[in-house]
Parts: sequence; structure tokens; C-alpha cells
Amino acid sequence: MKLWEKGIPIDSQIEKFTVGKDRELDLMLARYDILGSLAHVIMLGETGLINKDETSGLRRELLAIYRTIVGGGFVIEPNMEDVHSQIELLLTRKLGDAGKKIHTARSRNDQVLVDIKLFTRDAIQEVVGGITNLFSLLLDQSEKYKNILIPGYTHLQVAMPSSFGLWFGAYAEALTEDMHMLLAAYRVADQNPLGSAAGYGSSFPINRDLTTQLLGFSTMHYNVVNAQMSRGKTERLTSFALASVAGTLSRLASDVCLFASQNYALVVLPDELTTGSSIMPHKKNPDVFELIRAKCNKIQSLPNEITNILLNLPSGYFRDMQVIKESFLPVFGELNNCLHMACYAVGKIRPVENTLDDEKYRYIFSVEEVNRLTEAGMPFRDAYKKVAEQIADGSYNPERSVLHTHAGSIGNLCNADIAMKMQSASDLFNFEKKDQALEKLLKG
Repeated sequence: MKLWEKGIPIDSQIEKFTVGKDRELDLMLARYDILGSLAHVIMLGETGLINKDETSGLRRELLAIYRTIVGGGFVIEPNMEDVHSQIELLLTRKLGDAGKKIHTARSRNDQVLVDIKLFTRDAIQEVVGGITNLFSLLLDQSEKYKNILIPGYTHLQVAMPSSFGLWFGAYAEALTEDMHMLLAAYRVADQNPLGSAAGYGSSFPINRDLTTQLLGFSTMHYNVVNAQMSRGKTERLTSFALASVAGTLSRLASDVCLFASQNYALVVLPDELTTGSSIMPHKKNPDVFELIRAKCNKIQSLPNEITNILLNLPSGYFRDMQVIKESFLPVFGELNNCLHMACYAVGKIRPVENTLDDEKYRYIFSVEEVNRLTEAGMPFRDAYKKVAEQIADGSYNPERSVLHTHAGSIGNLCNADIAMKMQSASDLFNFEKKDQALEKLLKG
């Protein structure tokens, strides 16, 4: 069954190619198709486009299908094109002609659009939860190990003293920036496209304000053409936010791989967190972090993929957009898995203490020595030259201590301020509005 079927036989090869992976991927959208349909049915009843009995019957059967989906028993039959066709078929089997009326005043275009918007809102909420967990762990680790100094590097050369407090805290604050990217994506997704139909509205007297309220959207896409143009754009903007999170995770993972190597020897990974070699008995490989890095680098390629699919498309709907689902829908699960594993693994890292006692790090205190001389009254440039001369002639013998007190430094991590920054970003999502509206919608 196809919602556009007109009794004309379809070439089997064409059908296979055009349907693609929709049956498989649409299972991820099934519950959201029900939510959108529930709101649409209530609106049709309120505007008199269907009668009270039809409204009641459609709501009852939609809720029954929803329970089947949640229970894992929902399937898209082989002769069905997509989730929309399957749900309409189930309604028609139960309700006869009343089931056929559910598509009144909408198109598959705005139907799948609202599905993707609803899916994206929930998916972003789950990512936010994963980020929050990792953020809390990073701040805890920052406080726990704030007094352990480590070498800081520029150009992969030993540069200046750092600390595990700074290192863990840096990635925590980086996640606050990623959170703002996700917030922007959420606000784009949190707009109701339902009622835009095929992109040019409807002659039916529908009430788009009502469906916006029922689905807990903050606003609607008012212009129906723009509503259709948001297909693909929503996914692209969201992918940039996900790529930002992935970039932070990838860099963290790369650091751990370096720090755990024998040449750096800054952290120790427990045996259960590593894998071995088939021929080298001594090997302890940081495969978890390498895979996090690789998976997150793959995620960072998604914005470019979506951008290229959308490249130069004029306004209106095009089947090209179907291809975006293949990469977009699964990416949330991939990122959540990386967040979960990062949280699990970072919590097991054991920093190595007294690293800077090693003679190879003696020059790491050169800046501290320059600053000490400057504070004593010597012009900075003269102090710089003096320490450089000491290093060159072998007389350099630094004081191996660090005193940093300014905001965000080794001695003043400002972790409480970073926590407040994250909390203020998290509060702006206002997931409660969405959750409460959908809970009410599902009460029937």
C-alpha cells in the first residue's frame, strides 16, 4: 500500500530503489508518527472535519498502536511503503472509512516532517543527558586530581606546567559550549510544521495553533513553504551540534591515547579497560578511546554529507531528502554510545603523580623563572634573555614550584563557575514543556 497509489502497477525495481531503507528506518519514527497523528486527529475533530465518533475511534486505535510500538510488537508489512502507510492501513482495518479520513488536510510531506521534528527533540534530550553525566564526572575528576601537575604541550613540545585539574576541567567547560550548539539545534527542531501539507498549505479550515500546543512545540513554522524547506535544514543544523560534541569527545580520547603511552606515561589505564596483542604479550592497547575517536570523527563528517545532499536544491520537497534519514536517524545512538563509554572509561583513569620530577621536564619551569625575575623588578624581555642564556650555558636551575592564582588557572580552576555555566545552558531547553504536553496527549 502506498498513500499515493492510483491503481497503476509499479515496476518492482523502481519500488525497491525508491523505498530504500525506509521500512527499517521508519521503525525509529513510528511512535512519533502516532503522536503527530493524535494531535492531527484532535484538531480535525475540533474543527468539525471529522465527527466525534470518528475522533474517538481514531484516538483509541492510535493509542493501541502506540502501545504496540512501545512494546516492540510493531512491524511494517512487506507490501507497505513506509510507517505512514502501515499505520493508516491498521486504522482502516479497524475502523473502515473512518481510518481513511486521518490523512485529511495533511500530506506525507508534513507528516514525515513532524515525525523528524519530534524524534529530533527527544534525541537531543537524550544526548543532553549523556553530556550532563560526562560533564559531572569530568568536574569531579578535576577537583579530585587538581593538585597533580602534568606537562603542558604546544606543538607536541614540552611547554609549561599544567595539571589534571586543568585538563579534566577544560573538557568539562568545552561541553558547555557544545550544549549551546545543541540548544540552537533544539530551537530549530522545536517548531511545528504540521499543517503545511505538501508545502503550500490547505484549503481546509485547520487550526495549526492547536496542534502546536498539543505537541508541546514552542512555536510553529508559520510560512508553509519555509516549513517544507526545514526538511534537511533541521537535520543539517542538528548534525553540526552533534559534530561539536563529537569533536570534544574525539580530542579527549586522543589525549588519553597519548597520555597512556609509555613515552608520555601520564595516566594508567586499568587492565580491564585495555586490549592486548596477538603476538606481543606486554601490550595494553587503549582501544576504547581509539574507537571513540574514530566513531566521533565519523560523526563529524555528517554535516558535510547532509550539506552535499541538499546542495543547490530549490524550494519545495525532493526525494533526495529521504537519503538523509539513513545517516541522521542512527547518529544519535552512535553518539550516545560514545558518551556512555567515555563516561565509563574516564572514571577509571588513574593519573600518575610526580611526573614533573623527571629531569626531562626541568625546562618546563622556564616561564615561571622568567616571571619570578620580572616580579623582582627585572624588565620582562631582559628576564627572558637571562633565562635563555642560563639554559644555553647549563646554569639553569629552576625552582620547581608553580603559583597561579588568576581565574581559570592551576590554582583557581573556577569549577563552580563552570558548573553554573552548564546549568544555565541546560535550563534553557525547557524539556518539561514538551514532556508534559506529550504525556497529556497520550492519556487519551
